[in-house]
Amino acid sequence: MTNHSDHVRLDPFADPAAITGIRAGVRDICARFPEAYWRELDVQRQYPVAFVQAMTEAGWLAALIPTRYGGLGHGISEAAVILEEVNRQGGNAGPAHAQMYIMGTLLKYGSPELQARYLPAIADGRLRLQAFGVTEPEAGTDTTRITTTAVRDGDRYLINGEKIYISRVQHSDLMLLLARTSPRDDAKPTAGLSVFLVDLRQAGGAITLRPLRMLMNNETNGVTIRDLSVPLENLIGVEGEGFRQILDGWNAERILIAAECVGDGRWFVDRATAYATGRVVFGRPIGANQGIQFPIAAAYARVEAADLVRRRAAASFDAGLPCGPDANMAKYLAAEASWEAANACLDTFGGNGFNAAYDVERKFRETRLYRVAPVSNNLVLAYIGHRVLGMPRSY
Repeated sequence: MTNHSDHVRLDPFADPAAITGIRAGVRDICARFPEAYWRELDVQRQYPVAFVQAMTEAGWLAALIPTRYGGLGHGISEAAVILEEVNRQGGNAGPAHAQMYIMGTLLKYGSPELQARYLPAIADGRLRLQAFGVTEPEAGTDTTRITTTAVRDGDRYLINGEKIYISRVQHSDLMLLLARTSPRDDAKPTAGLSVFLVDLRQAGGAITLRPLRMLMNNETNGVTIRDLSVPLENLIGVEGEGFRQILDGWNAERILIAAECVGDGRWFVDRATAYATGRVVFGRPIGANQGIQFPIAAAYARVEAADLVRRRAAASFDAGLPCGPDANMAKYLAAEASWEAANACLDTFGGNGFNAAYDVERKFRETRLYRVAPVSNNLVLAYIGHRVLGMPRSY
């Protein structure tokens, strides 16, 4: 059991000037893509190609790639600020965030040859690594029960299976894929899973996509894999240890998603505050009414508290210290805080909140996702209850 009172005291923003510079740089790009841009994409259900390209050219999506490969060489703390700022400015970092949280597995476990082959091209935008193939229709959140198989065949693996809810695969050149290289053992269910870097440009007809229309504008697919040939050298790390290898990626993912939720939460609070202050009904600003003012103030407090846990989790991750409890708590707290802020904002706007012209309903749909994905908040509570507090396993 983890001693949940033993928190590492780290300064997550040891260089506040650098963080200020990152925020300013991201805001400059977001100013070129105002809310009307995102609103139109939402109507058309289109991927933000121009925005992702601009972020790539500015180097922000290469934040975690070491400088020797052409990246910025930042840590999760800085990467989180980048994604947070996109959402706070009214955009949606979701179409580009995978390139950051996938990066941890490739950087920590990928061979030097694999890194040298792909990282420079990812850093300068010639290649996109935006797809993460884990979830399957029958396994759901029980990753140990995936049935996609990778069978060794000489100098390659042949992969077969089904994946579901795989985002951005139509706008990615590469995909990180989790498959079984040996049957599931109930005694050691996490064993026998392996991670592969799949070059989608070479997949041909071995991969079939089934686009899924989602609640929000999020390019998502069902993926069928039939006799996909992957070179032996594209195995990441050690065969059979893939579950452990993606755990770091999951912690990074939770921290980055928490940052996006903080950005959303701040957008909702800022928008609700401005509207409540300027909207006059019955001769007074509606923000003078406690029924409007207090929910916004409470949402602000929750968002700021979640941000502190997010910063602590990021600082621990960057220091190479265990951060599973903080990463999970950050994701949980930030997703809940953002959703509370979304509801307070919608209530403040009243009927106008349902009008697409105000962007509240779009952001409302976008932030709702994170109470469920990439991990359900109920599973986070189960993790905290069992792994952190030492109570009996609930599932």
